Order: sequence, then structure tokens, then C-alpha cells
Amino acid sequence: MNAPAPASASAATVSAIPADRLAHFPVALFSTVMGIAGLAIAWIKASHVGGAPLEIGIVLRWAASALFLFLLAMYAAKLAVHPDAVRADCKHPVRLNFLPAISIGMILLSIAWAADAPFTARWVWGIGSGAHLGFTLYAMSSWIHHTHYDIKHVNPAWFIPVVGNILVPIVGVRYAPADVSWFFFSIGLVFWLALLAIVLYRLFFHEALPARLTPTLFILIAPPAAGFLAYVALAGEIDAFARVLYFTALFLTLLLASNAPRFVRLPFFISAWAYSFPLAAMTIATFEMAARSGAGFYGALAWLMLALLSGLVALLTLATLAAAARARICVPE
Repeated sequence: MNAPAPASASAATVSAIPADRLAHFPVALFSTVMGIAGLAIAWIKASHVGGAPLEIGIVLRWAASALFLFLLAMYAAKLAVHPDAVRADCKHPVRLNFLPAISIGMILLSIAWAADAPFTARWVWGIGSGAHLGFTLYAMSSWIHHTHYDIKHVNPAWFIPVVGNILVPIVGVRYAPADVSWFFFSIGLVFWLALLAIVLYRLFFHEALPARLTPTLFILIAPPAAGFLAYVALAGEIDAFARVLYFTALFLTLLLASNAPRFVRLPFFISAWAYSFPLAAMTIATFEMAARSGAGFYGALAWLMLALLSGLVALLTLATLAAAARARICVPE
């Protein structure tokens, strides 16, 4: 497979993947868009709050946009050539939960472009939000009317379909009536708490996650961190509830950081991109805390997290390119 790096989604590019490998094109690759778009938003936020070079965020924003179009073309080709493989993704207990990464990528790109291309960003946000609602309804219907799920299938990636709704209000407050944003925020918040209890039960009382899924533990950070940003956008201030969300995300970040050696020893999987967006959300939330509170501690923490996030995304990009060069992507699991 061609490396999942920014590229135009031309027919020649699509045909570069042999048909037999195209059937195994992983929908989880859309998490790379989430990570790079999150990093772009973090750098743009840093330029507004702390005077970082805006050009870095702009370059990353273009990279995330091109990457999204490239991956969308790949998955569309998979749908056209191997519809049964896409149907299998829709029924798989793990892969199903990465399908909404497509719509989340659109929502994040709308956030990244909101200031400089508001008309385009509004349309991308609207399409992404509508698509994500559809993914949510499909995923929850699958969970309710299932015949094949078991507690061992549960992992933090299950947050993606439902809790991704919590991202919608971050720019949705600019584009639609407030009740639309509250609708999505309510879905994300309430079902985050329900799913959190289920995921923790699985982690505490059943076998450990397989190595391939262990990086998804970082997804635990994303709901309260993104929820903080969405709630502040809706409420317009940092009140007691906003602080509960932020400090919950901070605790989870510290908890996972204290287990860093466990993650460092893992081999590289595409699921390692699960490290990126949650840390990006936490970085952006910390810049928001720094801007609104004026406390120097949050500013220092935000810059530290931005440096770590930038290094992490660089390492993940290199590892992904190396895996693609060795034909370790687009292969059977």
C-alpha cells in the first residue's frame, strides 16, 4: 500500500493498491486524520493563546485535509470493489467502532478550518455531524440487537461512535441553534458515563486487553477533555462542572502516563494512533484553561503537552510509513 501520508485522491493512487490487499484496507487508518487534525488544532490554539507560529498549524491542517481525502478515496474504492469486506467492517465488534472516525475527522477538520474558511467549515461540520449521528444510531442499534457481542469485545474504542457526539458543539455553537449543540453534547455526555462503567468493569474483572488494542486505553482521556471544550463553548465560562470535566481528564492522563513503560514495550499497530487524538484534546483543553484562568501552571503544562504530542505524532507517522513500506498494512488481521 502507498504510505498513508497526505496525497491526492486520484484514480491512479487508488489503483496503486492491489485488489486483494484493498479488501483489507483498515478503517482504523482514519484515526490518523484525528491525530493530525488534533495536532493542527492544538498548534492553532497555541498560536492564539501563546504566540506560537501559526504556520505550523496551517501546514498540519492542510496535511490532515489531504490525508482525509486520500483515505476516503481508499475506503470508497474498497466499498466499490469489495462491498462484502465493508459489510464485514460494519458487523465486526472492533472495526465497527472505527467507522465513525470518518465523521469525527470531518468535525475536527471543520474546527481546524473554522476561522479561515468559515463557509466550507460550516458545510463540513454539517455533513460530519449528520453522518456521525447516523453512525451513532447504527452502532447503538447493533449493540442492542446483537447476536455475537461478548464482554471480551468491549474496549475503549467503543466510545468512538457515541461519545464522538460531544465534539459537535465546539464549533457547532457558531453554525446552528444552541439546542442542536446541546442535543449532541447530551448524547456524548450521558452515554460516556454509561460506557465508562462498562469499559471499567471489563478492564477490572476480565482478561487484559490484547496488545493490539492496549493503546485504545488512551481513548479514556478524550471524552472528558473534549467534553470540557464543548461545555465551555456552550456555557461561555469555566464553572464548577467544567472543572470536573477538565480534572477528570487530567487524572486519566496522569494515570496512563504512570503506566508509560507498558505502552513503550508494545509493538507498533495502527491502533497506536489512539494515543494521538486524546492527548491532542487534553493539550487543547489545557491551553483553554490557561487562557481563561490566567494561571501560569496551565500555560506551562500546555506547552509541555504540545511538545510531547508533536513528538508522538512524528514518531507515529514514521512508524506508519515504515509499516507501509514493509507491506504490513492492508493485510489480514
